[in-house]
Amino acid sequence: MPAPRMLMILSENWTITDGRNLNDLVTWSRIAEDTGFDSVMISEHVVLGPDASDLGVMGNPRDYAMPGNQDPLMPWPSSLMLFSAIASVTERIRLVGAAVLAPLRHPLMLARELGTLDLISRGRLVVQPSVSWSKDEYAALDVPFRERGRILDEQLEVMDLVFRQSPASHHGRYFDFEDIYLEPKAYRPDGPRMWFGGQRAHGAVVERLVRYGHGFHPLGRPSAADLRVIRDAMAAAGRDMAELEMVGGVRYRFPDDHSLADLGESMDSIPEQLEQGFTTMCIKPSMYIDDKSQMEAFCKDVMKRAEAMA
Repeated sequence: MPAPRMLMILSENWTITDGRNLNDLVTWSRIAEDTGFDSVMISEHVVLGPDASDLGVMGNPRDYAMPGNQDPLMPWPSSLMLFSAIASVTERIRLVGAAVLAPLRHPLMLARELGTLDLISRGRLVVQPSVSWSKDEYAALDVPFRERGRILDEQLEVMDLVFRQSPASHHGRYFDFEDIYLEPKAYRPDGPRMWFGGQRAHGAVVERLVRYGHGFHPLGRPSAADLRVIRDAMAAAGRDMAELEMVGGVRYRFPDDHSLADLGESMDSIPEQLEQGFTTMCIKPSMYIDDKSQMEAFCKDVMKRAEAMA
């Protein structure tokens, strides 16, 4: 069994760096590459509103930001802008834009941004288009919240079209254009690699995954029924499940709201996922260290443990 590919989550590490010191995230990407990590990930919001904390603020500030549990002042810098900086100082590590909120952008502008970044990084970009959860965010950008799924589906159709051909024409419910040329195109002729995920394998997620997906990145651990739905849908479309990169993550536990999680305990959850077919594992440094000077040692420890699983 091969060792897991380790993915460092760069966003939400505000207990070890300030939200204005974004060069720290660039530095950590170089450290991650040098120590053997496969990829780095950044999630995003454009803005947050009062509904960001509808469920109260997370108890331990090292925990994941989930729908409704975060302070509206939580920093969410532009993932794509940050990746441009990271791409310029790295050579191998993949750049994973998790939760790129596609419905809040015009698909031609998004295709331009993604294509340029993919070209700069020579095909290292991975995109996980998402509709997200915040009604306040959609209202602020004047995008209909209840239509976000349908908007995303049309956006995926548009981007797939303009990455593959010029001129391109599209006449849809939300977007309409005739004979446009989007040049230069992305590194690959079909555009950047795309992951899809969610809390469960419902119809729309599965359809996007089967039509456009290169990876499945669920929120939490998927059930056997979820995996069976995806496997059957892939087979029906003439695709093999082996074509999908399966993305999991370590299972962490905080002893209390003031303490760090234990790295060894967290990584002990990886072998079971490897046996289920997951190959890429996400880990967030701020769950395990409170001092950025420890980042290199942390990364080396993670990779030593991961390589021992081969």
